[in-house]
Amino acid sequence: MFTRTKTRTIHFDRPFALLGLEGLQPAGDYQVLDDEEQITGISWLAYRRIATVIEIHAGQTTRRITVDGEELDAAVARDQADTSPSH
Repeated sequence: MFTRTKTRTIHFDRPFALLGLEGLQPAGDYQVLDDEEQITGISWLAYRRIATVIEIHAGQTTRRITVDGEELDAAVARDQADTSPSH
């Protein structure tokens, strides 16, 4: 089956926590790698996410940690909602 990796940068305005990460992570930009596999048996090209990895920097060290992609997306959405200007 054909797989690909997509890279994206996410931003947190506030510290955040995710299962699999030790403690609270500081606000800032984070590199995320999403592994996707091609969905077969349909008449158009489509992919589904099968793994999500976030890069965590600590001094000179960078660790890549597998996290739940949906949990990460929800944490980003919460962070954006908390920082949206009120109308």
